[in-house]
Order: sequence, then C-alpha cells, then structure tokens
Amino acid sequence: MRVATWNVNSVKQREPRLLPWLDQRAPDVVCLQETKLTDEAFTDLLGAKLADRGYEVALSGEGRWNGVAILSRVGLDEVAVGLANAPGFPHQEARAVAATCGGVRVHSLYVPNGRVPGSDHYAYKLEWLAALRAVVAAGPPEVIVCGDMNVAPKDADVFDPAAYVGQTHVTAPERAALAELQALGLSDVVRDRWPTETIFTYWDYRAGMFHQNLGMRIDLVLAGAPVASRVQAAWVDRHARKGTGPSDHAPVIVDLDEAPDGDIGPVVPPPSAGRPRRAVRLPQAR
Repeated sequence: MRVATWNVNSVKQREPRLLPWLDQRAPDVVCLQETKLTDEAFTDLLGAKLADRGYEVALSGEGRWNGVAILSRVGLDEVAVGLANAPGFPHQEARAVAATCGGVRVHSLYVPNGRVPGSDHYAYKLEWLAALRAVVAAGPPEVIVCGDMNVAPKDADVFDPAAYVGQTHVTAPERAALAELQALGLSDVVRDRWPTETIFTYWDYRAGMFHQNLGMRIDLVLAGAPVASRVQAAWVDRHARKGTGPSDHAPVIVDLDEAPDGDIGPVVPPPSAGRPRRAVRLPQAR
C-alpha cells in the first residue's frame, strides 16, 4: 500500500498537477491539506475524475482557507470529520479528517500555524495538538497520523536554526506537543529511515528558497508500530515542487510491504544546493 500526504495549497490551483501526479505515482491513499474548497465545490471539481481513478473521498472543507481530504482506493470506512473536543478560532476549522483505509486508521491533518509565539493563535495551536493526541490515544495502534504538522521536530529539520529564532514551528512548546503525540508509539518514518540526511518538505515561494534548498521538514508521516514495521520506502517527491505552478510543499510518500520505485530517497530528485554557507534571513523577517 502506497500512502502519500501533500499540502497542495489550493486544490483548484493544483488540479493540473494533482491529477497527473496521481496517475504517475499511483498512491493507494492520499492525504491532502489546504484544499481551500467547500466539500461541494471539491466534489464538483474533482469527484468524477477521482472516481474514474478508483478513489473514494472523505472531505472536510471550507471556502478560501484550510480544508483536508483523504482519497483512498483501498476502502474508506468509519469517516470522522474534525477532532473531538478540539478548540476553535473562534469556530471549528476544517483541519482534520480520519478514515480506515486498508485496515489502517489514517488521519489527514492541517495543524494550525501558530503565527507568532505567545499569540492567541499560538495557544490555539498547542490546544489543538493536545486534542489530536487524545483522539489518537483512543484509537487503534494500526494508525498513520500525517499531514502538514507545522512543526519541525528537530533543528536538523530546518535549513538554519539561527534563522528561525523567535519564529513558530521550532519553539520548545510546539516540539514538546509533537513529542507527546509521538510518545503514543508513533514513529516518524521518514526520519527513522534517513536519520542523518537533509530532508525538507516545504520551501517558501519567496526569495528563491526552493532553488537554494532553504526549507523545512514540517510535513510528516507518523505511524504506529504495526504500520511502521511494514515500511519499505519513505521519501519526499521533490519533482512535484518543481516546474510551473507548484505548491510550496512537496508530497511525502511511504510504501508499505512493497516499494514500487525501490528503496529510494530521501528526496527525489536530490537538490543541487547544499546547506547555505552564509547566514540567511527568512523572507518574513526582512
């Protein structure tokens, strides 16, 4: 079973890339984030095209912002929209959907950004992660928790830790909240498979960050032990971040039981630029 997660940053904008990517990579389960469409609009846009490719669809969407989805060719049972007891900002946002696919409980997540450390949105992010942990703790060990987690687990998961001082995604409380989720027995399967490699999944659109490989690893696949033991390959499909009209995120692909493309990775194709030799400021800090 091939499982993928991808923050598409508007499924309407990404349709010309999403459909060919599905045909090329042939994932069995796809978790999408930032769909930015209502459920009705998503279905009108892609429902028939996905059905033609054998996908059932579970949705949690809203117009303009947020939105998550699960596409599955291996069953789609016990769909749950949202998180029990999750906070709102101020209302419940479309940030979580779960379903059982091929015997695995799959969560597609778009964790709140947090905006500025110490802000109300930052507190909301931490509360939301606590609610997520409670939901996962009550579920089966055959689980995949994946999506845009908006947390870089370690300093190795950003191009330069010094550039992120005072920014969200890297603060101790955010990382602690992610660690508490993983403490349920979830393995970070990409990092576990490539413990010392430079791996990013997100590159800001601005300032040539992608071409310089100035990125972050914030799109994660966390798997319970019964699923993690089945992993044969885990990698970032950097091809999907290249070319015309890409998302600012690349898909993460995990192969269970068999690896159709072989045990490749961790980032395909590998970036041409290494870590910067000079200090680089984040675009938002300029």
